[in-house]
Amino acid sequence: MKLSFQLAYRNLIGAGLRTWLNVGILTFTFLVILFYNGLLDGWNQQAKRDAINWEFGNGQFQHKDYEPYNPFTIQDAHSKFNKSETKGLTPLLIRQASIYPNGRMLSVNLNGLPKSQKLLKIPMSNLDKQQGAIPVAIGKRMAKAANLSKGDEITLRWRDKNGTFDATNVVVATIFNTTISTVDQGQIWMTLEDLWSITGLENEATILIADEHFNETDFGDWKYLSQEKLLQNINDVIEVERASARIIYFMLLAIALLAIFDTQVLSVFRRQKEIGTYIALGMTRTQVTGLFTIEGSMYSLFSMFVGALIGVPLFWYLAGTGISFGSVTADMGIGLGDRIYPSFSPALLISSASIVIFSATIVSFIPTRKIVSMDPVDALKGKLQ
Repeated sequence: MKLSFQLAYRNLIGAGLRTWLNVGILTFTFLVILFYNGLLDGWNQQAKRDAINWEFGNGQFQHKDYEPYNPFTIQDAHSKFNKSETKGLTPLLIRQASIYPNGRMLSVNLNGLPKSQKLLKIPMSNLDKQQGAIPVAIGKRMAKAANLSKGDEITLRWRDKNGTFDATNVVVATIFNTTISTVDQGQIWMTLEDLWSITGLENEATILIADEHFNETDFGDWKYLSQEKLLQNINDVIEVERASARIIYFMLLAIALLAIFDTQVLSVFRRQKEIGTYIALGMTRTQVTGLFTIEGSMYSLFSMFVGALIGVPLFWYLAGTGISFGSVTADMGIGLGDRIYPSFSPALLISSASIVIFSATIVSFIPTRKIVSMDPVDALKGKLQ
């Protein structure tokens, strides 16, 4: 086996440019597979982390009549809760409302969270009472859409518990930046205490958000959605992206493997005398076949080495600084920051390398099967079989 590796190494080095062309295309394929999977893994981790920190918590108890994608359910989707039974749960009350910035009317969701809450990253603690106006928080996208700045006063209209319209002025006390569009676009945030006061819905909530210490899954008239269930949309989007990426992987890998296949076919054709000599010197046909297979698989080993030289500093830099997508991410429907930080785990490195090495080995073996049927005398004469 050691002799086979030595002969394979010398033959590949002796092939010169042909070897490095094959290595180059395999290296490129390996780096593309690794980069795109790392980008998707980084996006997945970042989106899930932000969704948990800004919106989902450790799971949610939603009112049985509440449907997030049906605004007509919001008016009646609220119920009283017992504070003694909901320790570890953060109440969120959602109401429909309208604002009138700069002479326009915008429909919004009016959300109330306790000012003292620490579960979500929404900065409720910044909502200090303003003279003559209720303080509210909005996201950067909402501020841009409504052309609002910190300190601006706007008219807010809503319905109270009896369905009666009421209105008052609110002031933009803080503008926060988040990657979660469902927390930002079309959303106004005020303290739960203020929302209770203006709607008359004292001690009522639409959603109860669980922290990491709350484990109950059966709670009155509320339906429980686990963290995994809430994150399903993100997982689905990532899986769609992975499926699309596999097409690119297959095309690139097919081109690289075709080059290796052609090289091996040419080697078996042009090196018949060499094959005959190996057999005449006592090597079995299986050993000669193994030698040529090792030669083909060593293309992938060389590509791993070259890929490490290029990829380690490049991917280390990208993982640290991230990749900026600028304004392209502004209107995405899931958590996607302005910069995505790729994640290159050991499992990803091993799986990507294994795919390339295994594929190259199989493709290298297929042409060498012809060696088994070659007659050594004819091979020494260079006759084509």
